[in-house]
This record gives sequence, structure tokens and C-alpha cells, in this order.
Amino acid sequence: MKNYVQTGNTITLTAPYAVTSGDGLLVGSIFGIASGDAAIGETIEAALVGVFDLKKVASQAWSIGDKIYWDNTAKEATKTVGSAPANTLIGVAAADVAAGAGDLIGRARLNGSF
Repeated sequence: MKNYVQTGNTITLTAPYAVTSGDGLLVGSIFGIASGDAAIGETIEAALVGVFDLKKVASQAWSIGDKIYWDNTAKEATKTVGSAPANTLIGVAAADVAAGAGDLIGRARLNGSF
């Protein structure tokens, strides 16, 4: 097909803030995981689909299948929708996570459809 460009699993974005490899970033409604380090304004290849371990809200339990959102102010994943500006839906929990204060990483499957 003549109009095919790519599979869309990754996309080149302009970093809205400094990121390091594995960090989440939100550009408009596009959420991705940085494939490397980038300073604000630099281009970065970001993964849009897949399962990733992400920094999450402390003391928040996740169950497999919970909707997961990105809190762009705190730069962390959460299952809380939040108030204006609302957090951005990025996918679902791919593993259970306990609610302990030290449980700071959550496994999420990115939606990739936004």
C-alpha cells in the first residue's frame, strides 16, 4: 500500500520536559515511554505500546485491569482520574501492586490508541 508509513509502535516526539530512558512523557494526548535521554525541546523516540514498569503513586494498590492514568504534574502513573486538568488515560494495570508506602512501581500495558 502506497500510503503506509510505519507500524506506529514508536513515534518521534519533542520532549516537553527533560526525560531519561524509561520515563513517561505526555505530548498533547500522546503518552509514550522515552527510549533514551532528552532535554526539553529535543526529539526523542517514544514507545506507545507495550508493558512497562512505571513510577506510580505511593500507597495506591493496583489490581490487574485497573485503568491507569498519567499525572503529568507529578510525572507518575495513578489509577485516579483527578480533577481539572484531569489525568490522561494511558492503559491498564498488568499486575497487582500492594498499597504500601514503598510500593512505588506499577506494571502497565499502554493503550497506544490516543
